[in-house]
Amino acid sequence: MAQVLEFKLPDLGEGLTEAEIVRWLVEVGDVVAIDQPVVEVETAKAMVEVPCPYGGVVTARFGEEGTELPVGAPLLTVAVGAPEGSSGSGEDSGSAPESSGGSGNVLVGYGTGAPAARRRRIRPDRLDRPVTEAPVSAAPVVKAPVLEAPVVKVLVADASVSEGPVPVVSPLVRRLARQNDIDLRRLAGSGLDGLILRADVDRAIRTAEETATATARAPQAQAPVEDQAPAVAVAAAPNGVAAAVDAERIPLRGVRGVVADKLSRSRTEIPDATCWVDADATELMAVRAAMNAATGPSAGPKVSVLALLARICTAALARFPELNSTVDTEAREIVRLSGVHLGFAAQTERGLVVPVVRDAHTRNAESIGAEIARLTELARTGKLSPAQLTGGTFTLNNYGVFGVDGSTPIINHPEAAMLGVGRIMPKPWVHQGELAVRQVVQLSLTFDHRVCDGGTAGGFLRYVADCVEQPAVLLRTL
Repeated sequence: MAQVLEFKLPDLGEGLTEAEIVRWLVEVGDVVAIDQPVVEVETAKAMVEVPCPYGGVVTARFGEEGTELPVGAPLLTVAVGAPEGSSGSGEDSGSAPESSGGSGNVLVGYGTGAPAARRRRIRPDRLDRPVTEAPVSAAPVVKAPVLEAPVVKVLVADASVSEGPVPVVSPLVRRLARQNDIDLRRLAGSGLDGLILRADVDRAIRTAEETATATARAPQAQAPVEDQAPAVAVAAAPNGVAAAVDAERIPLRGVRGVVADKLSRSRTEIPDATCWVDADATELMAVRAAMNAATGPSAGPKVSVLALLARICTAALARFPELNSTVDTEAREIVRLSGVHLGFAAQTERGLVVPVVRDAHTRNAESIGAEIARLTELARTGKLSPAQLTGGTFTLNNYGVFGVDGSTPIINHPEAAMLGVGRIMPKPWVHQGELAVRQVVQLSLTFDHRVCDGGTAGGFLRYVADCVEQPAVLLRTL
């Protein structure tokens, strides 16, 4: 007798309490191996493939793509053990689950790394029971649905709508329903055993559109009935209603939700102040060009402007360690940090993220540049781990890539400061007593006024500007 085990959304670490289902990697009826990834979820900090600690046949999935689940909520159920009616032949044993045990792992890359087996389906002719979309006590099997003529029934919404899996096989049907805000739990499918078909969803979409059109026309039909004085109030009402109906509501969740929480907390807790200065970056750009043009034994990977600015930041923090700190509000203490873990702002399709270069104070410009390039690529593909997005002590924000000159950035809580860099562009500048066209950049420093006074912040920013204008200043720290 097979045993049906429930796999719940595990604790993903870093204080995360929920995750959104992005993509299911298995379907009901698939045979999964221990530690095989079964679903891709998006947390507030990264995309994560979640492996199942059990090996067996998937009997149910809980939650559609786009659904946000709390930690501990059921993800799927797996029937562990040999299917009922299977023989001991080699052919049948190859279709059986690999093991009835569980690994206990919850994240890819953590714990054992057993290779994931290829997804296989149980052939209906070898099994004698249909799989259900809910946990069962006996070994579930897959029975191919026989499609019948579609007859759509749209159920009236009420409080008794059942929870649990929805009888939908096709991911296209799920996507169509999600895109049109159709609740599949309120549909009665016309397929075998209540299976919801695309025709059912299409009919529900048309019904919803007709209802919305009728609702929109109702206020207009009532307006002429009233006399002149009430007509003014009635005429104003549809505008307000239309504004409420047409307004788009976007949930603050995932990366956007965490960014909103951190920025709000930063503004609430940190008494920040900003100072800025224009700097002549002509010499810095010339030094970078010379580095990248070097050949022979002195040649190496290309060095970016961001890598040079990051190296300048680590040198400045060594001189002004007050800005590499955080505030313990409960103990009313300033915690000065010994190592520099440099975060840099990166804009991605998922939103703003801040990858962290670990131990930046021990790296040179070339090493920092290589790590920035690696983390940036991971950010663009959504593969940054939570550990790579946390633990920063100071942030470098290059908003010049957006074509702007200046900004007053919000500190990345719980850090104490952030350096902002605008675009580098030709401007008239007095150089050696004469007016000349030079490459000018605006630098801004936002700092927590609790950890230092303006003199320290000004000294830090002035040192950064001096290094930008005269890169030879950095030789003192090499």
